[in-house]
Amino acid sequence: MPDNSTFEDLVQSGKTLLLDGGLSNELEVLGMDLNNSLWSASVLKDHPDKIIEAHLNYLDAGADIIISSSYQASEMGFKDVGVESEEARALIAKSVTLAKRARERFAQYSAKHPLIAASIGPYGAAMADGSEYTGDYGISDDELRAFHEDRLMLLDESGADLLACETIPSLQEAEVLHGLLLKVKSKAWISFSCRDGAHANDGTPIEELGKLFENHPNVIAVGINCTAPQHAEELIRRLKKTLPNKAIVAYPNSGENYDAETKSWQGTYTPISCGLAARSWLDAGATIVGGCCRMGPAHIEAMKDTAQI
Repeated sequence: MPDNSTFEDLVQSGKTLLLDGGLSNELEVLGMDLNNSLWSASVLKDHPDKIIEAHLNYLDAGADIIISSSYQASEMGFKDVGVESEEARALIAKSVTLAKRARERFAQYSAKHPLIAASIGPYGAAMADGSEYTGDYGISDDELRAFHEDRLMLLDESGADLLACETIPSLQEAEVLHGLLLKVKSKAWISFSCRDGAHANDGTPIEELGKLFENHPNVIAVGINCTAPQHAEELIRRLKKTLPNKAIVAYPNSGENYDAETKSWQGTYTPISCGLAARSWLDAGATIVGGCCRMGPAHIEAMKDTAQI
């Protein structure tokens, strides 16, 4: 990947891009206890070296894009654990700085120049109550806009290569982000969490969500993430038909079921299965693929090898 290639350059070229996997599960492998309301964002303050290590593990596995540790980081969430606004904002920006440090270390032994996506998770992620899997927030558009705007603008100025609005479960949140993303300088993707092969978690048809971003000047890729892998191929086909001129991004979870009450996972999805699945996602029309929750470096490496990315 040439050093001067932007996300937009690569999307327009049609190049297949490999994303990383779940950051939280890799941090747990590295010994971090994430059983708290901040999840992986809790590591930003006390163990930044572990975030760098996790990013490096994905780069070594072949990832072309790594996603920052800001998914669950918000001023609201940090305030709930006693972190004041100024420090919270610094920690959110630090998530991109740590990804850059990982890239710098990677550059010491690789000619590849991976990109950094600044993660913007849904409102439900900051609530840490599983509501990102329903979109049932019970708040107004103005409240939702206020939650997203400062963090989005902060990450837009962070030096990341792109913005990744992830795990968006509802039409309401998509519409709010549509407006806010008109104000940013960075290019972005938006990806939806879906309950089946045709609908987002709130029941909105995926075509309706895709159509919303059809002419958006800054959103140059649309897709799905944190969705069971058996639904991915159908969702990709629907989005590609709706958005023939946009890149399609797909990074499902492992297919395990998450219990928000016990904060535990059940089930499994093997790396070799992920590699084979990634090939089917590419065949269905995706050009940016990777993994989400419970997908680790072994899964990403299998995708690279089996799908020949």
